[in-house]
Amino acid sequence: MSRYTGPVCRLCRRETAANRTGEKIKLFLKGDRCLTKKCAVERRGTAPGQKTQGKPGRQKVSEYGRQLREKQKMRRYYGVIEAQFSNYFRQAARVPGQTGRTFLQLLERRLDNVVYRLNLANSRAQARQLVTHRHFRINGRTVNVPSYIVKPGDVISIGERSLKSTVFQSNLEVARSRRAPEWLEFNDQENSAKVTQLPSREQIDTPVDEQLIVEYYSR
Repeated sequence: MSRYTGPVCRLCRRETAANRTGEKIKLFLKGDRCLTKKCAVERRGTAPGQKTQGKPGRQKVSEYGRQLREKQKMRRYYGVIEAQFSNYFRQAARVPGQTGRTFLQLLERRLDNVVYRLNLANSRAQARQLVTHRHFRINGRTVNVPSYIVKPGDVISIGERSLKSTVFQSNLEVARSRRAPEWLEFNDQENSAKVTQLPSREQIDTPVDEQLIVEYYSR
């Protein structure tokens, strides 16, 4: 299965329409735009598609439906294709302890997500592109694989030539003004960051119920 390249605002609208609590679900696929009034969820909270306009959803959702919806939401949140997503779950299932927490940690430790969490990119899509274009170093070595899993002690830095680009100049201003997650330590003097520990569940603000996803794959 290839990566989704269609209108990403449709994905947020789909999750919001499927949410039975009435809460607006934002996957932040367009970065800071999602925080403004231009956000599609703010303007149109209905599900995408002409046939769904003005029609209420089903009153009852099966347990399988809830599990599937949660899986899709988490997968789209991190921008991971289906095959990769299921591989992460199998990898997490082999680790002793809580599978859901380990699964979430693996996704959170992806290099593209770390770049986004450090505010060095305004969305995970931009972070993925910057990593692919060889702008980042891990412990001094160029890494251009967005799915690279960082570990405690790793130092993430930006290439010297990349620092001169207008994209990084603006993104670094944002990174200096915003606080990084507690499991990451950003050095604004050296424009680098260090992974200080594995992220705990309390330090991950991903709005998903990972237990439902564990139940989905455990059927």
